[in-house]
Amino acid sequence: MNFKSDIEIAQATEMKNIMDVAKEAGIDEKYIEQYGKYKAKIDYNLLYDRKERPDGKLILVTAISPTPAGEGKTTTTVGLADGLRRIGKNVFVALREPSLGPVFGVKGGAAGGGYAQVVPMEDINLHFTGDFHAIGAANNLIAAMLDNHIQQGNALGIDPRKITWKRCMDMNDRQLRFIVDGLGGKPNGTPREDGFDITVASEIMAILCLAKDIPDLKERLASIIVGYTYEDKPVTAGQLNAQGAAAALLKDALKPNLVQTLEGTPAFIHGGPFANIAHGCNSMIATKMARKMADYVVTEAGFGADLGAEKFLDIKCRMGNMKPDAVVVVATVRALKHHGGVKKEELGKENLTALEKGLPNLLQHVENITKVYGLPAVVAVNAFPTDTKAELDLVEAKCRELGVHAALSEVWARGGVGGTELANEVVRLCEEKSDFHFAYEDTLSIEEKIEAIATKIYRADGINVLPAAKKQIERLEELGFGHMPVCMAKTQYSFSDDAMLLGAPRGFTVTIRNIKVSAGAGFIVALTGDIMTMPGLPKVPAAERIDVDADGRIKGLF
Repeated sequence: MNFKSDIEIAQATEMKNIMDVAKEAGIDEKYIEQYGKYKAKIDYNLLYDRKERPDGKLILVTAISPTPAGEGKTTTTVGLADGLRRIGKNVFVALREPSLGPVFGVKGGAAGGGYAQVVPMEDINLHFTGDFHAIGAANNLIAAMLDNHIQQGNALGIDPRKITWKRCMDMNDRQLRFIVDGLGGKPNGTPREDGFDITVASEIMAILCLAKDIPDLKERLASIIVGYTYEDKPVTAGQLNAQGAAAALLKDALKPNLVQTLEGTPAFIHGGPFANIAHGCNSMIATKMARKMADYVVTEAGFGADLGAEKFLDIKCRMGNMKPDAVVVVATVRALKHHGGVKKEELGKENLTALEKGLPNLLQHVENITKVYGLPAVVAVNAFPTDTKAELDLVEAKCRELGVHAALSEVWARGGVGGTELANEVVRLCEEKSDFHFAYEDTLSIEEKIEAIATKIYRADGINVLPAAKKQIERLEELGFGHMPVCMAKTQYSFSDDAMLLGAPRGFTVTIRNIKVSAGAGFIVALTGDIMTMPGLPKVPAAERIDVDADGRIKGLF
């Protein structure tokens, strides 16, 4: 069979004019700023003008721990929304924007797949409406003002050895992780150690995704800690008077981006923090705006439920005073067999023994959602042609033992039609009563919060906080940041901090090597294992397959 690639499917689709998409969604023309025929930004004042409308049901899509076999979380999110629309529901999608790092690195595109995509997929994957460039510019403006302050006399007494603010760019570039800059003599700055993070790991990204309006954005920007003085006192971006200019760069980036699915379902795609090194959710504004526009809103959180969903629930829901009405946990038979020890090239063969060995990964994610957080859940089994009936039956039986339904999802091949079974189950779950609670309370210490996540969600025996991290915790609690939620920076491939421990490992501890505060975002970041905030390109990057022809038509984005 001759399968079309994702980009071929997307390019063959006749898209609606974005003004028609907005009109069908009930968005008045006065709120729309067009970016060509198929993209638009929506004025955040729409959120306030519709504040009296009841919020739509919120559906969170998450997944098992990711594998090279793929899980299809975004594909399922889009297909579920189209499926809900197919059964007559008023629905909106709320997704993150793809980062150029993975687009040119491993993934080669991140707008869904098959017949469950958001379009125009080339634009969404490449620059889109310029939000990430604005975030990078705002981040680097603060860095420039910081170094200029030191160069111009250093009235604040900033210790160049204690600067915590890094520059950023939206590309995987390991060469920039650790650098020395300011070389070439006094006119060229003060020499110091420096480095780059990828834009999606920047605190500015987190701030943009958690801010509720421009005044809140400015307040958060002013609260950013950029470094410490020689007396070890924190220095903020507000003390550099940088918040106003940074907010000016971000004023349009703060507006959600409106696009559509292949089937014309309206979609907000806005913000893009990674879930392994940041909080991994789309913007608060886009989610809340979508809930004021539709009866059902389908959103996703990055990577496995131990990362994106945990942060969605413990950080975003805490700050936004909201909770999901239902949770979808995406899995594939292929990925579960990988967790059971099968090599990628052997995943197409039936292997019930390996599947049973890998199933605890799925079951732990599901149990975390239903038992730790008290939320109703459904497992979406993303179908592949190689899945056998015996394998699908085994997954369904194990889920049934947990009291959770497993719905077959065929959205990659069939679009919304292939998502109606899942959609009907989600509608049913949204009517169930839930007893939502966080994994930890604000009143716990920083170390107690980290330990709660590690033991309750990862099922670790405990945590090993290195001496340097212990000192950082003590200092941050002295400075009054102990009440903040924790954002764990951890490998996405395992419940543990060791990427090689697949399935549902036991008998391990999580090593905490570094603690820092994102005071503007409003959370503490705990770095575990060898996690990096600036990824590198793989041996054969996706960039080698991407091209554009003489007519400007993009190729190679999946």
